[in-house]
Amino acid sequence: MRPAGDRAFLLTAADPDRVARLVAELAAQPVEGVVDILPAAETVLVTLDSVRSAHRVRRELERVVGAVRAAGAGDVSRGTSPDTTEPVRIPTRYDGPDLAAVAETLDMRPDEVVTAHTATIWRCAFVGFAPGFGYLSATDWRLTVSRRPTARTRIPPGSVGLADAFSAVYPRQTPGGWQLIGSTELTMWDTERDPPALIRAGTRVRFVDVDAEP
Repeated sequence: MRPAGDRAFLLTAADPDRVARLVAELAAQPVEGVVDILPAAETVLVTLDSVRSAHRVRRELERVVGAVRAAGAGDVSRGTSPDTTEPVRIPTRYDGPDLAAVAETLDMRPDEVVTAHTATIWRCAFVGFAPGFGYLSATDWRLTVSRRPTARTRIPPGSVGLADAFSAVYPRQTPGGWQLIGSTELTMWDTERDPPALIRAGTRVRFVDVDAEP
């Protein structure tokens, strides 16, 4: 942990799973004086209400970091993290233009990629790139997929992609370099909804193959 200016601390973690557990712990046991928690791939930025809170908040954060470090995988939640809730289901049609190429790269069949993707319980490690774009990670997802060598200039909203060890759903039409393996009709970001984002940091997600459902 290190200061980030005089009103924030930056917590570093070894991996997205550790980030998710830090965020879950901070959400379950709010620290007085903390006004914002912003997770990223391997960091959590904690913003304070005042410089006067820094000393006390630092002590509390050190306690949380120590608890997460000491706990085994999944133990720190003690029933308070989103693990106790049902994952958000993302009905997905695996019709992405890159599915065959991804399967070939991984030395798998396309249906095997789909099976692995739908069998995984994902967790939103952090959000970024665009509103509602959640970077989904999973400790049991062992497949690493490189980004496309050339980004597409226009990706339709609802496209389901893979990049590195993450999966995600594009919430709106944007450029992008992720490998597209499917699509969903769900609206990932809606400003008329409260909250607007269907997936937020810590949300558990499961993709469901609509063509395989009875």
